[in-house]
Formats: sequence, structure tokens, C-alpha cells
Amino acid sequence: MWTSRGAGGWDGAVTTTRERALTAFEEQRPVLTGVAYRMLGRVGDAEDIVQEAWLRWSRAEHGDVRDARGYLVRVTTRLALDRLRQDRARREAYVGPWLPEPLVTDYGPAVPDTAEQAVLADSVSLAVLVVLESLSPLERAVFVLREAFGFPYREIAEVLERSEAAVRQLAGRARRHVDERRPRFAVDPVQRRELTEQFLAAAGGGSFERMLELLAPDVRLVGDSGGRSKAPLRVIESADKVARFLLAVAPNTPAGAELRFLELNGGPAVLLLDGGRPDTALALDVVDGRITAVYLQRNPDKLGALAGG
Repeated sequence: MWTSRGAGGWDGAVTTTRERALTAFEEQRPVLTGVAYRMLGRVGDAEDIVQEAWLRWSRAEHGDVRDARGYLVRVTTRLALDRLRQDRARREAYVGPWLPEPLVTDYGPAVPDTAEQAVLADSVSLAVLVVLESLSPLERAVFVLREAFGFPYREIAEVLERSEAAVRQLAGRARRHVDERRPRFAVDPVQRRELTEQFLAAAGGGSFERMLELLAPDVRLVGDSGGRSKAPLRVIESADKVARFLLAVAPNTPAGAELRFLELNGGPAVLLLDGGRPDTALALDVVDGRITAVYLQRNPDKLGALAGG
């Protein structure tokens, strides 16, 4: 029903237009959030970018937009690129190793195809996001749009205002860089969950021998505190050093702390809560049945979104 605005006008058409704009935006929100998070590695920053994209979309002349998805991805990607470039100085001054903010992932029926779910889980994994930090902003944008979401080179070129040939070159460099550095393993949540439980049992039981059985010889431990809590200021490497460190800090777990399993960044992880507040998020990389990387997120600024568990 149309509602009168007064002399000679109606606001029903305006309301309908806004509703259509909101519906179109909400349909694309998962993709926009996914692009922004993979570009920035921060949940809050990604949400800010998506909100800014909505503001621009709400003010746009929709009659001039033939492809809402393309328009929104273009706006989101460019906003994320600007933020990423601005953050470079902040990242360089970061205290200790940097890890992305943990992202709760549970695709469920929203992604029914198993192969598609595996691709999404891999593209948001901690291992891949850490490698993406070493790419240039443009390489990262191309990799995210191409590898995670399957955008054609032509569309990526339009988003970045580059030639298709240039985008293909960026994609090739980014893919080679990531393939050389990310671990090769099949996504097996069941095995990773079992190894995580065994890992916690070995740490809690103080078993050095059992810990060495679980850890790969070249295992790496990466702890992110941002200078806000206790964590190694450098990456710890080798099974012997990682095992000794973990067994030394395990007895310091707060009395009454709660351990909660959940899915973070496409794989099983553990959240340690102290007094109901997130204290540490732990995740493992596994290759051939051995733990190849231990990630400890202890920066309280990056754990706030996990408060609801």
C-alpha cells in the first residue's frame, strides 16, 4: 500500500527502493565479508569495510548498476585495499609475530557442496592467511578473488582497474608464492580433532616423549600477543624446543579454566576461557598425522569476537 507524503507525493516508492537495495546487499553480504576478511585478517576491520560498502550502495543510483554483485565486490575490494595499505606501517610496528584474528567458521547448509566447502576452508585457514601477509596488496586481492571465490580474470581486472594481462601475472606470482609456503595437507577435521585432543592430553600430562611423537621434527609455534599478554616474541622451531616450551607453560594454565572446542578458520580449534573470558585460541596444522604448526592467539584485541563461544 502506498503511503501519502502530503501534497503531491508518495513515499511508498522510496521505501520499496530501499527494501530492494537492502535485499540485494544482504544476498551478497557473505561474499563481501569473506573478501574483506581474507584481505585484512581482522573480523572487526572486515565488518567495518562491509558497513562502508553498504553506505555507498545505499546512496548509489541503482538504475545505473547492471550487476549488483560485481559493483559491491568492486567497492569492498577497493576499500579493503585502501585499509590494507594504511595498515602496513602498523603491521611493521607490531610486537612479536602476527596472526589473523580467529574466525568462527561453520558453513553448514549454506555451502552444501563438499568440494566448495574445502576450498573455502583452505582459503581462510591460518596457514594461508599468514602467507597472504607476505604478498603485495594487489597480489593479495587477486589471489582472494580468484582462488577463494573463482572470479574470472576479466572481472578482477575491472575491480582493480588493471589490464587482464596484468591481473594474470599478479595471479601467477601470488599462486606460486602461496604454493611454495603453505603446508600440503588434506582437510581432515576428524584427524585434526583427534590430534588436538592428544596434544592437549600430552601437554596436560607433562609427557615430553608423547609430545615428540605428535610433533613433526620441523614444527613451528607461532604466538600472537601484540604485546598485550605473554607469548613468545619469536617463532619457535623444532620439535624439541616447541615441546619444552609447551610443557613449561602448561602448568601455568589458570585454575578453573575452561577448554571449549569449536571450528576456527575452517578447522577444529580450542578456546581457553579464564573466568568466562577468552584467553587463548589454539589451532594446529597437521601433515601426514604429525603436527607441523601450533598457533596460539593471545592478543585480547583479537579474541573479543569469541566471547560468546
